[in-house]
Amino acid sequence: MKLTPRAEALQGQAMDGAHFTGPASSHVLLVNEEPNRVAVSVVRFEPGTRNHWHSHSGGQLLHVVEGSGYVQARGAPLQPITEGDSISAAPGEQHWHGAGRSGPMAHVTVTIGQVEWLEESPPPD
Repeated sequence: MKLTPRAEALQGQAMDGAHFTGPASSHVLLVNEEPNRVAVSVVRFEPGTRNHWHSHSGGQLLHVVEGSGYVQARGAPLQPITEGDSISAAPGEQHWHGAGRSGPMAHVTVTIGQVEWLEESPPPD
C-alpha cells in the first residue's frame, strides 16, 4: 500500500505538450496492464490549459480535486466543473477537459484502455 499526500499528488511530471494548449502535469498513482490497461493519475492543468479532443477505448472517470474548469463531449454543450464533481466518459466517447482562466484545476483520472488523441479543442469562451 502507498499513501500519496495531497501536496505530492498535485506535483507531477510535465505532460506531452503536443496534446495540451498549455502546461499540464501528471502524478501517476497506479498503472495495471492486465487484464485491461487501467491508469490512475492526478492531472493538473494550469489556468486556461485544456487537452485536445480525445477518447479512451475503455472509458474514463474524472474526479475534480482542485479548482474549476470545463468538460465537453463531442456534439454536446460545454459543462462547467468544480471541486467535488465526478465525470464519466463512455468507451470511445470523444471529449476534452481543462482548467478555467481564473486558476488551476486538478482531477483524479481513471483511464481504461488506450487513448486516441485528436485535434485541438476549442477555447471555452
